[in-house]
This record gives sequence, structure tokens and C-alpha cells, in this order.
Amino acid sequence: MRAFLARRFRLAEKGTDIRTEVMAGTATFLTMAYIIVVNPQILAAADMPFAGVLFATVMTAALSSIIMGFWANLPFAMAPGMGINAFFTYTLVIGMGTPWETALGAVFVSGVVFVVLSLFKVREKIVEAIPASVRYGVAAGIGLFLALIGLKSVDFIVADPVTAVSFGGLTAQVGVFTVGLAGTAWMIIRRVRGALIFGIVGTSALALTVSGLLGAAGREPFAAMPEAVFAWPSLDVFLAMDVRGALALGMILPVFTFLFTDVFDSLSTFVGVAEVGGFIDERTGQPENVGRALQADAASTVLSGVFGTSSGTTYIESAAGIEEGGRTGLTAVVAGLLFLPFMFLSPLLALVPEAATAPILVLVGLFMLKPLTKVAWDDFESALPAFLALVLIPLTYNITQGIIWAFLVHTALKILLGKWRELTVTLLVIDALAIVSLVLAAE
Repeated sequence: MRAFLARRFRLAEKGTDIRTEVMAGTATFLTMAYIIVVNPQILAAADMPFAGVLFATVMTAALSSIIMGFWANLPFAMAPGMGINAFFTYTLVIGMGTPWETALGAVFVSGVVFVVLSLFKVREKIVEAIPASVRYGVAAGIGLFLALIGLKSVDFIVADPVTAVSFGGLTAQVGVFTVGLAGTAWMIIRRVRGALIFGIVGTSALALTVSGLLGAAGREPFAAMPEAVFAWPSLDVFLAMDVRGALALGMILPVFTFLFTDVFDSLSTFVGVAEVGGFIDERTGQPENVGRALQADAASTVLSGVFGTSSGTTYIESAAGIEEGGRTGLTAVVAGLLFLPFMFLSPLLALVPEAATAPILVLVGLFMLKPLTKVAWDDFESALPAFLALVLIPLTYNITQGIIWAFLVHTALKILLGKWRELTVTLLVIDALAIVSLVLAAE
């Protein structure tokens, strides 16, 4: 077995060994394991069964990471993406009233399209067509959206008839959230490996303790112990996707949004992690095996639709494994395998209250603001579309609206400034789809 692994992953050529790769895979898993709980909680808001989505999350993360490891031989782990799960739940299902089965169909269709684009290298044209400032604004806007969802889930922010939103008041749940946020942030600053998952565990323990005291005082608790620890995996959402419904005209833009977010999230992650780890092809200047990596990413999105979760994507947390010395796909395979035991722990993981996951959403939102440093804020022509994406996504509670108006304003500015020659056919097609979406939404 050792000889097979060394040969299959070219360990000697990459200057690594099995022990180093196993440790690196474990580090990557610890930094991204929070998705096992957070993703089912977000999709549960779309009336999807928690246990079913947990199984889908585990299987998507495990199989996708293993595929990435074997197919691309890169230490990049994968799982359902943060941000795109918020679009799935709050924009597509809750906002647009789309049945979650149809939304899963849209995930599957976008994955199939992604596979085709990866095989025929059409993705490069899409990448070239999207203004960089819009990409940065969308990424940061999704980050603010996640933070807003987290704050709203614990009633830190509540609706207000006069001011639209306001502070919800200092409650026991808000107190636990605040302590959890501060504690998890402290671990991140101290570079504790697995800070996010340790934050969830610690905050959950605090929430259970505080809830126990509330119950003893005759007040309503916000967390409770589970009735069981283990359970067989739930197949409630497996193969539940409605592909026919996803192919309806009104689903064109949601499918494109899944595709857009997946493609650019993947590309930005590949580039960023590749730069950190030195996985750059000296001949082309591009990340190593980027073609195969994108094909694995596309396969992950297809698997997501099949198993029953929002789109899978490559995780920036893979950098943690690279820092531990991971240099080959064996790191990704180890990370993927470590997800599998959690498919039997849905009752235990269901006890994690929103007070424990809300801090993670806020911190992930913070991480996603980093692209704003790349926006040329002194160039109004590029800054305005980025700003619109940044503010409209959280303020409209709709990722699609932020993307639509960023694209349309960018195009309008180019035309008004006499720079229409800079507009590509691909971008104009995207604009047309955006206008169609707005018209259909108004009917």
C-alpha cells in the first residue's frame, strides 16, 4: 500500500512522504469541518431535513476531495461552498419561492454545464468577460450577506418598522454568541489549528449550560441535548432533485448564478492556494493541473445535486494543509476520508444551536471581505459596480440582485463613456440574461 501511494501521488518527486500528507490532510479537515454543521443548518431554513442534508454534505465533501486528490493530484479539499448555500436558501427557495427540489435540480444542471465548459475550455471566455471589480464586489457582498444571516439567526439584528433593522437587545442567546465570537476570533489570532470547529464545540457547550440554567429558572432554553448520538445516514434528499423544473425559462439566471459563483470561487481559490503553496507551472505561469482541478470541481457540483446539497467547491482552508507540508493529492484524499464517520452522527450534530454557528458565519463573512483590497477605489468606473454588488447583496437579501445590477451598471458606464468596444459578446449575453430575469421577476 505504501509503495502504491508513493507511486500514485509521486511523493518522492514532490518532496514529501505519507506521514506528512496524513498530517496535512488532518489539518485541512479540522479547519473546514465546521461545514458539516453549518451547511445543514443553512439549508434547513429552506425546509430541507437536517439529517438528509448532513449526509449529503459529508458525502459531497468526502467524494469531491477524493476525486480532486486522485484526478488532479493537488492538496485541495472540497465541500459545499459557503455563500452559495445562502443563495440556495435565502434567495432561490425563500426569496423566489422555488421548491428546494427544483433548486437542487438547478445545482445539478449548473454542474453539468460546468463540466461541459471545463471539457471544452469555454470557461476562459467567461472569466475574461467578467470585470475583476465585479468579482471582488460579489465575493465581499456574499461575505456581508453571511454575516447578516448569522447576526439575524440569534436575533442580534431584528426587523424594525421604523428603521428597517435594529439591535435585538442583550439576551442570553446574544451573550453566548458574543462570547463564542470573541473566543473563536482569539483562537484564529493565535493560529490554533481547527479554530472554527473548536469554536463551534466550545460555544455549543456554553449554550447548553446557559440553556440548562434558563430551563431551571422556568425560562425557554435555546439549546437542548439530543435524544441519541448515532443514527443511520438519512437519504431524505438523495436523488430528490427536480431537473425538469430547473430547466424552466425562469431558472436561467439562478442556474447562471450557481455557475458564476462556482467558477469564480474555484478559480480564485486555485490561484490563491497555488500561490501560497508554490503550485505554479513555470512554463505557463498558471496553477498546476488547473484544468483537471476545475473538472474535479465541476464533478463536485454534479455530486452536490445528486446527494442533495448546494454546490460543492474548493476550500481556501486547504492552505492549512499546505502549511503543514501537504504537496500532493494524498492530502485531499485524507481530508475527504475524515468526513465519512460524521454521516452517522446526525443526532449529535443537530444539537449545535444557532448561537454556536452564527459566530462562524460572521467570521467567514470577514474572511470574504479580503478581495475589497484589490478594488481600485479611486477609479469610479470600476469602483461603482463593485460597490453596488457589495451593498445590494446584503441589503436586498438577494445575491442575484447584487450580481445583476453590478453587471448592468458596468455595461452602462462603458457605453456612456464611449468604451463600448471593451464589452465582449459574452458579457452582453450575461447582461441580456440579467434583463430577462428582472422582467420575469416583475411579472
